[in-house]
Amino acid sequence: MAASQPRPRSILSLDVGRKRIGLAGCDPLGITVSPLPALQRGDFNRDIETLHKHCKSRRVEGLVVGLPLDSKGLPTEQARHCERYGQRIAKALQLPLAWVNEHSSSWSAAERHNLQGDRSGKLDSEAAALLLVQWLREGPELKPVNMATPQGSKLNSNSGS
Repeated sequence: MAASQPRPRSILSLDVGRKRIGLAGCDPLGITVSPLPALQRGDFNRDIETLHKHCKSRRVEGLVVGLPLDSKGLPTEQARHCERYGQRIAKALQLPLAWVNEHSSSWSAAERHNLQGDRSGKLDSEAAALLLVQWLREGPELKPVNMATPQGSKLNSNSGS
């Protein structure tokens, strides 16, 4: 069952990793998706400052965060981490968010852009761009952070957020 296509607007997409966050953005009409320089994770407040600058300069209206579900669509430990971190970021930036299943997005980005083994962050941001393209096609619509639960997921029950 496919979600409805969301309303186009300027979005920041995040491919959350333990060391880096891949970033991508789209224009307000949802026509052009561009990978942005990946964020090397550090202190949360510093990371939020950097993300806030992107949001301000791009007039971002929402976040799309990838969840690495397994091949059966079930949450992985990394998916739980991404959900907690994504919610924390959305709360700090006061932006609504949507979740996208990122199963195989890094592999697809590596194949598409010949980035196998990349550790520069380019692969992470290309994966974030694929997530954003997927969201623009399939949704789901953005929701306030306290209501943005991954569809059909039991992630929140274990997140402790």
